[in-house]
Amino acid sequence: MASKYEDGSLKLFTLNSNPALAEEIAEHLGIPLGKCTVSRFSDGEVQINIEESIRGSDVYVLQSTCAPVNDHVMELLIMIDALKRASAKSINIVMPYYGYARQDRKARSREPIAAKLVADLLETAGTTRVITLDLHAPQIQGFFNVPIDHLQGVPILSDYFEEKNLQDIIVVSPDHGGVTRARKLADRLKTPLGIIDKRRPKPNVAEVMNIIGNVEGKTAILIDDIIDTGGTITLAADALIENGATEVYACCTHPVLSGPAIDRIENSAIKELVVTNSIPLPEEKKLDKTTVLSVAPLIGEAIIRVHEEQSVSILFD
Repeated sequence: MASKYEDGSLKLFTLNSNPALAEEIAEHLGIPLGKCTVSRFSDGEVQINIEESIRGSDVYVLQSTCAPVNDHVMELLIMIDALKRASAKSINIVMPYYGYARQDRKARSREPIAAKLVADLLETAGTTRVITLDLHAPQIQGFFNVPIDHLQGVPILSDYFEEKNLQDIIVVSPDHGGVTRARKLADRLKTPLGIIDKRRPKPNVAEVMNIIGNVEGKTAILIDDIIDTGGTITLAADALIENGATEVYACCTHPVLSGPAIDRIENSAIKELVVTNSIPLPEEKKLDKTTVLSVAPLIGEAIIRVHEEQSVSILFD
């Protein structure tokens, strides 16, 4: 266990989305997890009991809004309400994965902006701060009127690939929307950058067009923030091999991996899939080619820095 964090006003609670990550963060901080129970009434309504005093405490609640998304959002809102009514000094939501982030704008008529709605719900419930990791769109930070600390997964991923000592690397963005992220990884690994120009006829259906950048004879590393159904990343990997890449690695921060994702990745040209534990991976979603890196030290450090009113951005400089 890490050396004990002495300030008793800092309390960390977890709900049902990712208790294993919360345990790791608590261990990193050297504090016990707060005592609370999340149960269901027989009709499915969420009931939360906080089993210790949190009056005057700075409370941090870990909850990734991954599947089942709506259950996890509702658990979180009810927890925030309970904390507010129990006189918590501050309510800091640690949300490694922000659900509904892909609905961040009106791409066509009569569409909702669900990412903004979730931000409004969190604020109305009583959130005083949000700590999150690799938002699908950084401008979601502007949907909040409370402070938001936006952590980055790229340093964790780049450290892992640096240790592998791969030769002739090119970092590739699977679409033009992810170029900024890919450029950060390429800068850290000091490699060239490639881009796959992709057309998407409808949601969760990807179609690869062409590759910008020379991948012939190179080891390609594909990077995305989310891998959901795996269509984009596996088509991109196949296109890279067809265009002369010798090996393809893929990495992302948030392994949503829904629907056909596992079969697609298993049968794809991807040699290794590197993800973080921002979303818990059940055993049936773990492949031999999957490597899971922990974000617990990063989030633990961010919590301490927020609590002590120090800079968080220094973690990425």
